[in-house]
Order: sequence, then structure tokens, then C-alpha cells
Amino acid sequence: MLMDRRAVLLGAAACGAAQLFPATTWAALPERRLLFRNAHNGEKVDVCYFSGGRLRASGIAELNHFLRDWRTGEVTRMDTDLFDTLVQLHAATGADKRAYFTLISGYRSPKTNARLHRGSHGVASKSQHMRGKAVDIQLRNVRLANLQKAALSLKAGGVGYYPDDGFVHVDTGPVRRWNGN
Repeated sequence: MLMDRRAVLLGAAACGAAQLFPATTWAALPERRLLFRNAHNGEKVDVCYFSGGRLRASGIAELNHFLRDWRTGEVTRMDTDLFDTLVQLHAATGADKRAYFTLISGYRSPKTNARLHRGSHGVASKSQHMRGKAVDIQLRNVRLANLQKAALSLKAGGVGYYPDDGFVHVDTGPVRRWNGN
């Protein structure tokens, strides 16, 4: 009962605090956007998924589609915390604002993941990719080692470093790190 009462009181306090800030203050929050190029099919996107203090459904849908399993075309709902992590990662590298992430892998269907797992020890059987919580990426004009260091500095989830394959894995699962090759 105490936890329920606390939750109600905290919720009421948050609502009251929200009233202290006019809509113009929320609208002034910086927009969040992601620029990607898909290494496999050449598609490119420049998507604003957050503006005016809230997530934009059309931007989220566009990112979900872009990050689909490129082998099967299957789409899933990606973790929006992953999008925020990528925005923070971009900023942490000091990359040019127009530098895009090259997507090596986003969402993987269970069928795709199982096939890849059978062929490689580097693919986890319960990969965060299947949960819409992971990407394998490069960042234009940023050295892979610097991308990895910046990702580790965020302490936002898992970071795998694959220098021989030319990508960094970033996910929003538990904080951990590994080297893939």
C-alpha cells in the first residue's frame, strides 16, 4: 500500500511540476534526429524522432522500418532508448552534425538470428538484435576505436568491438563489453 501511495504522490508532483513549464519551454527542447545509411542496400534516412518535448510517431515508424531485418524485410518496434543512446553517442564522438551512422545490422528476426548463430560463434543465440535493442554500426569519419570508447563512456548498455569486421555493436541491454575479433 505504501508503494502505491508513493507512486500516486510522485505522479501528482510530476504533473504539478509540468504545469510550471509552459508549452513553449517543452517546445524549446532540442530535437533528436538520426542519420543512417544501410551498408547492404544503400538506403539513407535523416529522421527527426523527437521534437517539441515528445516522441514523433512518424519518425519512430520510419526508424523502425529502416532498421528492419534487411534479409527478410521483417520490421519490429525498436527500443526508443536505443535511438537516444545513438544521439548521445554521436555527440560523444564530436562527429560533424551531418555525419551518418552506417548500419551493418539492426533488427534481426529470430529465424535470421538462428541462422547467423549456427554459422558464427560471434552471434548470440538470445541477441539483443531480436528484441529491437541493438545495432551494429560505423560512424562516418570517426575511427572505430574512438566510436567504441565513446560508446563505453555512455555506460548505456552492451558494447561489442569488432575491428576485423569494421563495426561496433551498441545495445540497451545490461552494461557489458566484449571484443569480437
